[in-house]
Amino acid sequence: LEKMTDLVAVWEVALSDGVHKIEFEHGTTSGKRVVYVDGKEEIRKEWMFKLVGKETFTVGAAKTKATINIDAVSGFAYEYTLEINGKSLKKYMENRSKTTNTWVLSLGGTDYRVVLEKDTMDVWCNGQKMETAGEFVEDGTETHFSVGDHSCCIKAVSSGKRKEGIIHTLIVNDREIPEAVE
Repeated sequence: LEKMTDLVAVWEVALSDGVHKIEFEHGTTSGKRVVYVDGKEEIRKEWMFKLVGKETFTVGAAKTKATINIDAVSGFAYEYTLEINGKSLKKYMENRSKTTNTWVLSLGGTDYRVVLEKDTMDVWCNGQKMETAGEFVEDGTETHFSVGDHSCCIKAVSSGKRKEGIIHTLIVNDREIPEAVE
């Protein structure tokens, strides 16, 4: 395995199926462009006359669209920006925090990352979409699923305030799990 000598940018992108590492190599003399997602080569272009431009590829189980923009700043300096679904990474992550809840927990020595997609009520755990069962309860809804032999439940309860909307709480083995900030 050749050493990544032209590595110019590394990003971490948190999606429902996990946190993905995107690495970008740019040979500013040869114009070489290589994109790695989670260590796997996605794109390789050896010779490019145009040193600026963009590379588009997909990330994760849901094949989320990602684009690396290569812009000349001055002389031989370049700027690399990552867009996810057409939004800057920062904007995408801000929006994502409104549409998803994420919890990180350890059960029996194994780490789990549980993500709730609020618009679809899909639940992901360590990259797998979970089988869930939803039920209406007195004060809201409960979405039940299992992680190993642990029963889990995401409770959705109205905050009573319009601006806050619905509050989602993950309960595992009768214990409330604090939400993670990504």
